Amino acid sequence: MKKLPQGFLKNPVNFLAFGLGSGCAPKAPGTFGTAMAVLLYLPLQYLPLWLYLGFIVVTFILGVWLCDQASKALGVHDHGGIVWDEFVGYWITMIAAPAGWVWMLTGFVLFRIFDIWKPWPIKTADKVITGGFGIMVDDVMAGIYALMCLQLLAFSL
Repeated sequence: MKKLPQGFLKNPVNFLAFGLGSGCAPKAPGTFGTAMAVLLYLPLQYLPLWLYLGFIVVTFILGVWLCDQASKALGVHDHGGIVWDEFVGYWITMIAAPAGWVWMLTGFVLFRIFDIWKPWPIKTADKVITGGFGIMVDDVMAGIYALMCLQLLAFSL
């Protein structure tokens, strides 16, 4: 992973793109970013569904810009430390999820599986789509896959 320039995280755009610093983990920054997303989800889970969905739309749009700016600042398309996309992907996973730590942890595991595995068409999108949208879209797709699995699991119990 490319070393960050001196003072890189002092810029609020980069600090947010790097998941409030969670993307600076030396190993598995995506997992650490998703763990931070879980912590941020704690108050978000109490939002009414319509407001939660609006929050996801806003954070996705913001994420396209944040990830694009941080990527350009580093001169690397999808630096491993850029984890805002993991935030949004996890929050998509948790749409209308049942309450409780078991479901938050299950959502975490499912999202990480799909984000790492990248089944079709996620892998194709990850390779073909560039810029901030490209950084965000594969995690959105992984979040949708994880959301479907989490909801199937919840409805089957």
